[in-house]
Amino acid sequence: MRIIPVLDVLNGVVVRGVGGRRSEYRPVVSRLTSSTAPLDVARALVDSFHPRELYLADLDAIGGAAPAFGVYQGIRELGVRLWVDAGVRDAQGACAIARGAGCDVVAGLETVPSAEVLGNISLAVGADRVVFSLDLRGGLPLREWPVGGSRIPILPGEAGQDRNPVPTPEAIADAAVACGITRLIVLDLARVGGGEGTGTQELCREIASRHPHVEVIAGGGVAAPEDLKRLEACGVRGALVASALHDGRITRRNDDRPGLRTCPEGVESQSRGFEA
Repeated sequence: MRIIPVLDVLNGVVVRGVGGRRSEYRPVVSRLTSSTAPLDVARALVDSFHPRELYLADLDAIGGAAPAFGVYQGIRELGVRLWVDAGVRDAQGACAIARGAGCDVVAGLETVPSAEVLGNISLAVGADRVVFSLDLRGGLPLREWPVGGSRIPILPGEAGQDRNPVPTPEAIADAAVACGITRLIVLDLARVGGGEGTGTQELCREIASRHPHVEVIAGGGVAAPEDLKRLEACGVRGALVASALHDGRITRRNDDRPGLRTCPEGVESQSRGFEA
């Protein structure tokens, strides 16, 4: 299972995410670099872990600002494939990221309004350039998500709460795969930066079982190699990791044996890039 280092960028600097409460995010403090500039932090991650991909959450763009195309280009010049969540809301925005910036598009449940729009994005830029992010909070989807005219399983509003029913995470994943998605992130924002695991193992297991051709990636709360092992046992093929890399809880181990590259301590890697 490979590790995909994450950069959360807010107000032009890399920040440490905590529970998805973006007003509380503060500039990252890292053992890898004293800088908070996105290019410096990206370079430190590349030099330390040799990943083949980086994930960048452009929190300003997600909030409605213009995408930071210059930042994306600078990071791509480090020789990595860059996944960018810039809060795309339609195919036009996705094309700007994929074609204009040369990045893979993270289309998140937080900002993509429906399965129909996700399908349009997939058609416009190519399904192989799109990563769908199943965004949750406390195990529940962040929003209602229309899936054409079909009826899909929904989660009822809790007793005493004035909340509209929302589709189940499994149903949203099914709809995304029907749009051609082959890379799917399961991300519980409430777990981000908490260091207590993703809390999504069973959901990941279910999605991986239903769609064995889909690469399931987990994020939010990965703190140690043991978390990676548990996720891999659930069929997860990749993990988004940020805080644990900066804190040194997941580190590089050099190994001279042929075929092995950098990997978390205690977890062997036998594939390209930074894998566990």
